[in-house]
Amino acid sequence: MFADSARIFIKSGKGGDGHVSFRREKFVAAGGPDGGDGGKGGDVIFEVDQGQNTLNDFRHNRKYIAGNGGDGEKRRCHGADGADVVLKVPEGTVVKDAQSGKIIVDMSGENRRVVVLRGGKGGLGNMHFATSTMQVPQYAQPGKPAQELEVILELKVIADVGLVGFPNVGKSTLLSRVSNARPEIANYHFTTLSPHLGVVDLGESQGFVMADIPGIIEGAAEGAGLGLDFLRHIERTRVLIHVVDAAGTEGRDPVEDVEAILHELEKYSANLLEKPQLIAANKIDAISPEEGAEDPIERLRNTFGPRGMEVYPISAVTGKGVRELLWRANAILKTMPREPVVYESDYEFMPQVEDLPYTVVRDDKGVYVVEGPKIEKMLGYTNLDSEKGFRFFQKFLKTAGILDKLEEMGVREGDTVRMYGHEFDYYKE
Repeated sequence: MFADSARIFIKSGKGGDGHVSFRREKFVAAGGPDGGDGGKGGDVIFEVDQGQNTLNDFRHNRKYIAGNGGDGEKRRCHGADGADVVLKVPEGTVVKDAQSGKIIVDMSGENRRVVVLRGGKGGLGNMHFATSTMQVPQYAQPGKPAQELEVILELKVIADVGLVGFPNVGKSTLLSRVSNARPEIANYHFTTLSPHLGVVDLGESQGFVMADIPGIIEGAAEGAGLGLDFLRHIERTRVLIHVVDAAGTEGRDPVEDVEAILHELEKYSANLLEKPQLIAANKIDAISPEEGAEDPIERLRNTFGPRGMEVYPISAVTGKGVRELLWRANAILKTMPREPVVYESDYEFMPQVEDLPYTVVRDDKGVYVVEGPKIEKMLGYTNLDSEKGFRFFQKFLKTAGILDKLEEMGVREGDTVRMYGHEFDYYKE
């Protein structure tokens, strides 16, 4: 079955942790810190593959996880970077956040290879945190966490001209006659499942891409049948051609059919009605004029001509009138920008909170000793004698998770906490 949407889970790799170690060599009495950095986590990358035209592969495998970065090691050894995951998709695939429905990226136009989730940055080893006052840092930076998302992939066919209409009105026959596409053609009363694309060559180095958009039924905009799946393909096209059965061989009224399609387009997106639209009154070879009956071609022109929709009587079987229809569509395309419709991203990733390396230990006298490069720096420029400065430092300790760590280690009210020569009595706010 043709698949033009899929729901998958993606996750980047976690960054490797920095390492804590010290040089221990013969004849080196006091080796300095030599803990290496952690490796970067793998990215989740989407890439356009011109050889694909469906999302079928994502129907069977719904979870994609990149590799984690390796932890740093002693002797300044850097952890290995995690392996990336590259998801190859057809051009025109829109990646959306499943929860909010917001667009993350549209794999169209210049978006050929896009990093959607970045792997976590590797943590720094303790060799980076030696200072004049802390020459034996017992801490290293943990790797940044992975990012994860549940996303929806939607394939929106890219074509210059889209053929729309009810099932069995001759769209597939018309496409096969004018292009290199070979859709299956039969007298079906249900709709084709997949859109077919073909290149229309008009000669003189002129032509365009035409798509047979699967048949739309009434109620499609509310999700009846596969309506929403089909309507999304129309958004990419620049010109729409309504194909109707002018002869009424299936007992359908061509004017009512066009009105019904226009109604579905408007309900799905009012912007669709702003596209240039032509009407291909098909099957004129089967029209049997009845005495006193209004000519169906004139009915179509009288109804839709005032709305700016030109009517071209054609026979997709014999080819009569088809050339005029194609050249008119080509002329309209020349007046329009060539750039494909590319949807802008409206999704914002939450920035990751910086992990601050620090240690909290309890010495043999029951004092909680807190150390870390950021803490030392904060104490250097914060005036703890002022109420405002002390409040600022307290907020920093809370935001960095240090107060939670003290609670986790069992600190009680009245216990002493030491930080680089400063001693505090611990009290809950």
